[in-house]
Amino acid sequence: MNGDHTPNPISDDPKTPLLPVNNPIQRSPSSHSFTTSLLTPNSFYILLGPLSCTLICLLVKLDAPVTSVYMLAILAWMFSWWFTEAVPMPVTSMAPLFLFPLFGIASADSVARSFMDDVIALVLGSFILALAVEHYNIHRRLALNITMLFCGDPLNPPLLLLGICATTAFVSMWMHNVAAAVIMMPVATGILHRLPMGPTQSDVAGKFSKAVVLGVIYSAAIGGMSTLTGTGVNLILVGMWKSYFPEANPISFNTWFFFGFPLALVIFFALWAILCLLYCSKGSGQVLSAYLDKAHLKSELQMLGPMAFAEKMILAVFGTLIVLWMTRSITDDIPGWGALFNGLAGDGTVSVMMATLLFIIPNKKQRGEKLMDWNKCKKLPWNIVLLLGAGFAIADGVKSSGLAEVLSKALDFLEEVPYLAIAPLVCLISATITEFTSNNSTTTLVVPLLIQIAKTMHVHPLLLMIPGAIGAQFSFLLPTGTPSNIVGFTTGHIEIKDMIKIGVPLKIVGIAALSLLMPTLGAYVFGTDGEV
Repeated sequence: MNGDHTPNPISDDPKTPLLPVNNPIQRSPSSHSFTTSLLTPNSFYILLGPLSCTLICLLVKLDAPVTSVYMLAILAWMFSWWFTEAVPMPVTSMAPLFLFPLFGIASADSVARSFMDDVIALVLGSFILALAVEHYNIHRRLALNITMLFCGDPLNPPLLLLGICATTAFVSMWMHNVAAAVIMMPVATGILHRLPMGPTQSDVAGKFSKAVVLGVIYSAAIGGMSTLTGTGVNLILVGMWKSYFPEANPISFNTWFFFGFPLALVIFFALWAILCLLYCSKGSGQVLSAYLDKAHLKSELQMLGPMAFAEKMILAVFGTLIVLWMTRSITDDIPGWGALFNGLAGDGTVSVMMATLLFIIPNKKQRGEKLMDWNKCKKLPWNIVLLLGAGFAIADGVKSSGLAEVLSKALDFLEEVPYLAIAPLVCLISATITEFTSNNSTTTLVVPLLIQIAKTMHVHPLLLMIPGAIGAQFSFLLPTGTPSNIVGFTTGHIEIKDMIKIGVPLKIVGIAALSLLMPTLGAYVFGTDGEV
């Protein structure tokens, strides 16, 4: 061995030292002084949080317990960091763990409980299953089979577009919409690679490429609306409902599905119609048929080989989990299997239970190897888990600190406003805010406020909470609105003007559909005609 040995990259070996032992870091001289390195916009954004917190504590006086002022100050601190991303969002999400005890809002133990409950258990279990699906390429096999089904012979571009979008929406129903977009975009662009690129690309091929990429990113968002596991926004909403109204009936997986799926279906077909109208011209099938055919898709599918035992077992586990989710609580007359356990088991219970099976069932590839091991779970989205915990902690803090009563009194003027006027406005406000910050942050910000508005208007809280939360998922205009949009934008097939061209009418359809379905179908599914 010689003295020029370079340290190995980070290894999974537990014996590998975390820091280099013999090679001290060589610091190159820098022309920037320490003071100059601090004078950056990010440093200002970091200071903005504690500074706004301090100013509110010193200057704001409320006719309520002092903890309500402290809670308002903490909210200003956290939301300023979330909006500016002065520090990573997961780090900001952990702020309640130290801010709440220090300001006397809640004890350390009670805050910590917000970061692990049944909703978060549901997230962890479903994400582990989604990672298993991704690891064994089940999503790709599914996408190719469905696309072949919709391809048509001769080629029918609107039908093929429907197949790609429907597959993306279906995948997004069972895993996070960002993960669905990341998984499906290579499948979609793999189909588009058959088309001529660059200067030789025809106008028909260019438009169809735009339609496919836009269809994937928007279908991922729309599919995520239909189930609790499809996006963190739905889980934040359900967690806040449980936190604010612990005595009310919880929103179960199947309850949400009976409302979310019809809503998503309406918006999905509106998306497909808009894409076909703007990007699939009448004679496009003849032009594209020279490049896209079933033979290409069949060859891609043959490369995957026959379905292995591991893939079949993961599909069986996933299918069983979906059945358990849908049948835990059915109706008052047919209580579901949850009644066997006196209502103690939740959706998170079966989610973690079925995920645990993946670490027990062998994959029949190598002796002793299971379907999943913990190394495959390193991509678990802990940022979403922490953000969910922060949302639940904030909901508890707003209520326990007395800030909820302050907000309720300040919104008395809304008592006479009709619901049909306020619901579209709530949805529009959420849909606008979400273009400039994350969907989850928008939901965490607006839902506690909407609960107080609902109390002031004497309407069922879900009549405003659901439009506010789902509206936060209508981030259709800008690439930065959600990571799914960025996934599509980086392909190079679309521009911002394309997103605006499709996003504006899609957002209008979404707001209209939600405003009409919530007081009709939503009233029946969620029982909003009764008292909370």
